[in-house]
Amino acid sequence: MARPLRLQGENCFYHITNRGAERKKIFISERDYAKFLEYCGNAIDTYRCYVHAYCLMSNHYHLIIETSRANLSQVMQYVNGAYTVYFNRQRKKCGHVFQGRYKSLLIEKESYFLELTRYIHLNPVRAKIVDKPEGYRWSSYTAYVDKEQPSIIDREKVSGYLGLNGAEYRRFVLDGLGEGNNPLKQARGGMILGSKEFIEDQIKKLESMRSKYNVSNRRQLMRDIEPAEILKVISQETGKEVGELQKRSRGQRLRKIAIYVLRRTTAQSNEQIGAVFGIGNSAVSKVVREVEELRGNDKEVGELICKIIDYFKA
Repeated sequence: MARPLRLQGENCFYHITNRGAERKKIFISERDYAKFLEYCGNAIDTYRCYVHAYCLMSNHYHLIIETSRANLSQVMQYVNGAYTVYFNRQRKKCGHVFQGRYKSLLIEKESYFLELTRYIHLNPVRAKIVDKPEGYRWSSYTAYVDKEQPSIIDREKVSGYLGLNGAEYRRFVLDGLGEGNNPLKQARGGMILGSKEFIEDQIKKLESMRSKYNVSNRRQLMRDIEPAEILKVISQETGKEVGELQKRSRGQRLRKIAIYVLRRTTAQSNEQIGAVFGIGNSAVSKVVREVEELRGNDKEVGELICKIIDYFKA
């Protein structure tokens, strides 16, 4: 069955959620929560997006993300991928951390941003973890009501969207304590949340995408970028000769980045990529994991990868 196309665009707002595989915990220690937020912060810097609200529960998370470019998939691939590598290495495990593809809901800011932030911030209260949202450490609520609290969110932007000051927002959220309203249930087809006009406009865009990409699987959706093209762009960006990137003894980091970009953005298999660099399938997988972690900890590497991927965007 074909995966549904994602509605991606510039200056769009999304509600994002994902759960642990088999509903297991994805956050166990305090360091896990902090590390996930660190990766969100890296994504903000690298992909020029905004995380406007978040709530990290033990076995799932909620985010509200605004993209300035049509790159939501890149943002979430980085955040989920980097966290998976971190989580597994901490516990000397391998395999999936999340249950599958993250769920994204395109939202109309004017109609639902305020209500959706309240819903997200009340998650720990509904789960009976705390009596009031300010008692929960791993959500953005305290940053909404207290300007002194450190946070990854852009308070100025959020304040403009809310139209409320901290005290007013606190009252608004507390007024919802006794309500069982879930705005997510009002989403159209599990994809769009907004007014009738907003939904109709987005459905037209979706139909246009279906026409453009009349395909049945993920590989057909991806551009068939040749390894030589990737190497040429990296060569241009770094001043290294293409031949150097293919040698094990020279340009090692850039060589790994080339392998990573090929695996993450093209239809090339591990075997095909390995043939270009003279390594096996498992070595390709190992390199991808290494660069995923490096990307989360090295801003320069993250920016280079983003620049290369942007070059090949349709």
